[in-house]
Amino acid sequence: MAQHQNKLKLYSYWRSSCSCRIRIALNLKRLDYEYIPVNLLKGEQFSPEFQKLNPIGYVPVLVDGDVVISDSLAIFLYLEEKYPEIPLLPSDLAKKALNIQAANIVCSSIQPLQNLAVLKYIEEKVSPDEKVPWVKFHIEKGFGAVEKLLKDHAGKYATGDEVAMADAFLAPQIHAGIKRFNVEMSKFPLLIRLNEAYSELPEFLKAMPENQPDAPSA
Repeated sequence: MAQHQNKLKLYSYWRSSCSCRIRIALNLKRLDYEYIPVNLLKGEQFSPEFQKLNPIGYVPVLVDGDVVISDSLAIFLYLEEKYPEIPLLPSDLAKKALNIQAANIVCSSIQPLQNLAVLKYIEEKVSPDEKVPWVKFHIEKGFGAVEKLLKDHAGKYATGDEVAMADAFLAPQIHAGIKRFNVEMSKFPLLIRLNEAYSELPEFLKAMPENQPDAPSA
């Protein structure tokens, strides 16, 4: 891992797919960082200390010296420019746009609809029985869109034969779909293949929820 004058700090929650994206990016860029757990179930995101870092109370938050950044997309783009030695966005403009588009499907059209606050609201205002059907509907809708978007562009990985931004955003969402929400993946053959490819990469495996220091012991 690369050492920097001010060690990066990542405020994270083990099961957060948004945090997982950044853990993957940091691993791929070989950047050393301090993992600071924020227990969302205990409401630690609402503490005055954390609210100073991110007033909306979401993880991840990255601290790089005097720079504090929340939101995984903003953090990713910051890391890409601040630490460009191992790029995760292609130099080709069209391929770069494709990566951002795929990542944005995940971070704007899938994940926000399955986060803890939304599921809690549905449980309280609608019915506890509606939580999983709601999540599956939106994950499957998003996965279908990703399959169509990438079918003519994917190689070994999402947008070619090199790991890139789209992969860092897709891997945690696929993992959550399978492990947490039991999404039927047979309809998404490309995503199944990508998930298998990700399972062979140490940088991805190390970032997965079950391998985090705050993950519950089995």
